[in-house]
Amino acid sequence: MDHLVSSPTIGVGASPAGLASRSESGGRLSPALSPRLAGLTVCQFSTVQRTVDARAFFRECAPLRAAGLRTRLLAPHGLDGLRDGVELSSLPARKNRFLRMLLAPALLPTLLRQRAHLYHFHDPELIPLGLLLKLIFRRKVVYDCREDFPCMMAHKRYLPAALRPLVGWSLSALEGLAARFLDGVLTADASTMRRFARLGRSRKLVFFNFPNLEFFPEPPSVPKRYDLVYRGGIADRTGTGVLLEALCILRDQGRPTKTLLLGYFDNPRAEQVIRAQMAARGLTDCIDLLSRIDHSHMAAALAQARIGVCPLQAVPKFLRNIPVKVFEYWASGLPVVTSDLPPIRPFFRHADYGLLFKPGDAAALASSIQWLLEHPVDACRMGARGRAAVVERLNNRNEIRKLLAFYSRILE
Repeated sequence: MDHLVSSPTIGVGASPAGLASRSESGGRLSPALSPRLAGLTVCQFSTVQRTVDARAFFRECAPLRAAGLRTRLLAPHGLDGLRDGVELSSLPARKNRFLRMLLAPALLPTLLRQRAHLYHFHDPELIPLGLLLKLIFRRKVVYDCREDFPCMMAHKRYLPAALRPLVGWSLSALEGLAARFLDGVLTADASTMRRFARLGRSRKLVFFNFPNLEFFPEPPSVPKRYDLVYRGGIADRTGTGVLLEALCILRDQGRPTKTLLLGYFDNPRAEQVIRAQMAARGLTDCIDLLSRIDHSHMAAALAQARIGVCPLQAVPKFLRNIPVKVFEYWASGLPVVTSDLPPIRPFFRHADYGLLFKPGDAAALASSIQWLLEHPVDACRMGARGRAAVVERLNNRNEIRKLLAFYSRILE
């Protein structure tokens, strides 16, 4: 799978000479700066991220800082000061997307005061502000399209159903402007990049959301409190209903399964509906449901389970975007049961890291879970292979090398 797509391009897997060096702490291999990047400041910003975001902070800013770049992260996370060397500054929190777009130009003085050599933003509603920074103030600006945002509009319940296609089309057009006029565009998967690859002369990079091994060390030997763990959005489109039905099947077959649901709901009403479904099925006692946790605690939480599950439905977003949770399960040494969807299928093609099942098929999901629980040796072997793949290839260290090369080309 191509890791880099650009026009003009950086070659696949490009790694400039001298990009890798040994760090002084523990002898770990860490990316090193090219002379072009030494002493430069990168300012990342978002008006959406209300927590210390996994992609922006743990996969980009913190590793870039460790490599030697000065990094700042401005977002409505409510934090000011240093964390892992990254300079955090809090921005006002606004829930309404239209209001965020309308008021985004007010952030311009704050951004200009950063005197950054490169600005890297994460939200499509900030594209007009990014274009202003680029075209009027002549700054180097990068748009991080971490999701297929136009596809996501089809499931936004705060939008009237009749308006969702129009909003999706408008977002796609806005992102097209970013690709044509900004210095660079990042995506988290090759499928999303196809929309940008031939647009404009901006640099293009697929920056995968692979685990940062600094936060996913060798899995500890701890008691397994749970048979299953799911982490991520908790909703019908993510397969929560399918998973609940599979748990009912297992229970009725005499195999009650202790499960940890670790994630977030679309809104309070959606949470009430899911909890009501759990109660109606008699599953409340066998499911622990926890809200978001800091990404630095994710590895410890996942290590409490035997199997990682990913029951995503075959909706447009999941037919394009790679599920991050699968790689975090593997980083934690867990075998994976996941929906057989195009973005994740290639990672199973030549390796035995877990089991695939037909999306939406609760019986097939239950059968896969049961097989792994009844074959613990094989399950452990799958988890170990997944962990090895993350350590060898599917990790953030390789992605940071690519990002440093990407920045270097933009700043040349």
